[in-house]
Amino acid sequence: MASSNNKRTRIQGINRGIILEAALEVFSTYGFRGSTIDQIAEKAGMSKPNLLYYFPRKEDIYVTVLENTLEDWLTPFRDIDPAGDPIEELRKYTVLKMKLSALRPESSRLFANEILHGAPAIQDFLKSNLKRLVDEKANVISEWIAEGRLAPVDPYHLIFMIWATTQHYADFDVQVRAVMPEQTTQASFFDDAANAILTILLNGVKPR
Repeated sequence: MASSNNKRTRIQGINRGIILEAALEVFSTYGFRGSTIDQIAEKAGMSKPNLLYYFPRKEDIYVTVLENTLEDWLTPFRDIDPAGDPIEELRKYTVLKMKLSALRPESSRLFANEILHGAPAIQDFLKSNLKRLVDEKANVISEWIAEGRLAPVDPYHLIFMIWATTQHYADFDVQVRAVMPEQTTQASFFDDAANAILTILLNGVKPR
């Protein structure tokens, strides 16, 4: 009986993952209002009733997809170590954020679209969980500055700058490729872009 329950739970987890992957593609293409349960079910390769067994409403799927995106993005941010070297900690976080945005541009587009519409689905999260985490990391940066390990910069704007810069390569991918057609075809493009961002950003926060 236990083995049967474990198998059922595992299958349910796999099916939920398939649904969420399909929903991410559909939502990032058509937006929340332009997407339908039928589209998501078709993309997931399952019947609509089967999908509704896991997620009764389109809103439930949408919020779960956004929560998963935020969790992926915030895990490396949460892992910034107050006891670590400031430059190295910011470097690691910036590289990871860059890679997440580059590898999952659909997640970045979906999140940006939600924010541009006033964040109706995640407003409470932004004002509670996200704010607490940003306050915590801003305090870490302030301590580094007080210790003379970083230049005196506003920690909140530094965080916003990292977010904006790294997400640019996902949200404005078409523009980047239009302006740099030859460079963007190179396998090393995102590594080169990350190094350029880090050189500009981190040289600006080193102690002077």
